[in-house]
Amino acid sequence: MTFDESVYEYVKRIPCGKVTTYGMIARAIGRPRASRLVGNALHRNPTPVVVPCHRVVNREGRLAPAFAFGGPDVQASLLGAEGVEVQNGYVDLGKYLWEGN
Repeated sequence: MTFDESVYEYVKRIPCGKVTTYGMIARAIGRPRASRLVGNALHRNPTPVVVPCHRVVNREGRLAPAFAFGGPDVQASLLGAEGVEVQNGYVDLGKYLWEGN
């Protein structure tokens, strides 16, 4: 499995109404120093409906400033539709973080 495929398979597991971070994905797939590569892979996501990359935020809960599928307003809208509150471009990780299983 390629790096990108590993990222996509992990992101598919993030439950609706939850988010995780680039760094947590990198650690979960065995590449703990590759959070930027995770972001690059998600930017190339060939199937954003199948791989819910909108559920990935940075370590502070900030939305992607260059969300590849419409910008941060679209990412906020997609998260909001799942019940995730976004305030000033941030998600409360204490409330919405999914740490995998």
